[in-house]
Amino acid sequence: MKIIILGAGQVGTTLAENLASEQNDITVVDQSVSSLEDLQERLDIRTVEGNAAHPDVLRRAGTDDADMLIAVTDSDETNMLACQIAYTLFQTPTKIARVRAAEYLKEPRLFGPGALPVDMHISPEQLVTDYIRRLIEYPGALQVVDFADGKVRLVGVKAHFGGPLVSRQLKELPGHLPGVDARVAAIYRRGRPIIPEGDTVIESDDEVFFVAARDHIPKIIAELRRQDKPVKRIMLAGGGNIGLRLARGLEDKIQVKLIERSRDRARHLSGQLNHAIVLCGDAANEALLREENIEDIDVFCAVTNDDEANILSAMLAKRLGARKALCLINRVSYVDLVEGSSIDIAISPQQSTVSALLAHVRRGDVVKVHALRRGAAEAIEAVAHGDRHNSKVVGRRLDEIKLPPGTTIGAIVRGDEVIIAHHDTVIEAEDHVILFIVDKKHAREVEKLFQLGLRFL
Repeated sequence: MKIIILGAGQVGTTLAENLASEQNDITVVDQSVSSLEDLQERLDIRTVEGNAAHPDVLRRAGTDDADMLIAVTDSDETNMLACQIAYTLFQTPTKIARVRAAEYLKEPRLFGPGALPVDMHISPEQLVTDYIRRLIEYPGALQVVDFADGKVRLVGVKAHFGGPLVSRQLKELPGHLPGVDARVAAIYRRGRPIIPEGDTVIESDDEVFFVAARDHIPKIIAELRRQDKPVKRIMLAGGGNIGLRLARGLEDKIQVKLIERSRDRARHLSGQLNHAIVLCGDAANEALLREENIEDIDVFCAVTNDDEANILSAMLAKRLGARKALCLINRVSYVDLVEGSSIDIAISPQQSTVSALLAHVRRGDVVKVHALRRGAAEAIEAVAHGDRHNSKVVGRRLDEIKLPPGTTIGAIVRGDEVIIAHHDTVIEAEDHVILFIVDKKHAREVEKLFQLGLRFL
């Protein structure tokens, strides 16, 4: 697939790295020569220097015969205008724009039929906000992702010593949870993946990914770790777009305190929120945190635009007694350094954005892709089409399907019914199949399974 990426910032760079490794023809456009040179040194891609919204620059980038244009520059206006030019001058089939300003997003007609020719608009802030809200909904989870319009969730949990299922075999799971059907999709032990079998024993500190219907998630988490108390009090550091969205979404259900350094911004936030308490100050100020009873806070979440400030304030909050510390980190290289230390979860907006985009790049009818474990693994929702004659999956039991190494099928959604996958489960046409891929290099092989072939007579 020929893909033009506009913008060599953190999102554009992460996207180029993901797509270039999948044998796509990638061209990146940016005004920063140094950023483009850095990309060319590391990746086998083409780069073009220039303004992403100028027709001659888009022409030099090869937009006239591109399959897809992904506009992820720092300017919403540039992204939307580039999509308009690609549509008007080059008839580019698929056009995706990053749009962050709430003023645009609250006007859905801008992206409707006959309006801006943007096939998909993504808001990293909204994606991150939704992700954090799911983590707050399940306090014991490390990662929570949705499939099939929220009917199925894949959850990553660190198994704790004393959990009912720890030191037991996976085949004992049904006995511990009568009436609850779930599938363990993968286990990571000291960073290395283990493909789960019936006699696999869960050990303390294993990172366990399981798939289940949404309503069954809390019971399964309780089997793997000590029961976490529901979140009642949260403190947010940073009153930008993400902080404001989170506070708005949570203030009617739990007690929210929001710390913002800028006095003018804090005043604006207090007028936008109904129940949340807005404090003007530095979230890394120990005296302020103590004064606001940080030891009683269930979740401290740092979401400023400064990675270092987020890390320091989250570490300080955890040391002062906050039960759980989350922080937003833009530099992917920082994530592995801090996660699992005093910071419980490091959140990468780039991975959330890339996950939202990958489903549009993948072949076969792949409707959702989630990057897991900092992009090393993936969870995919694919739709099965055809029949036994022209499909490699329809009409076949799971144990008849030749899956790539390290790939497991966790669940099938058939209409409104959630079916947890077992070896004798048969896939039917139009089923939504949820798969976990331990090594994303096998993603292309999984896609091919769901592509229709020629009918054999």
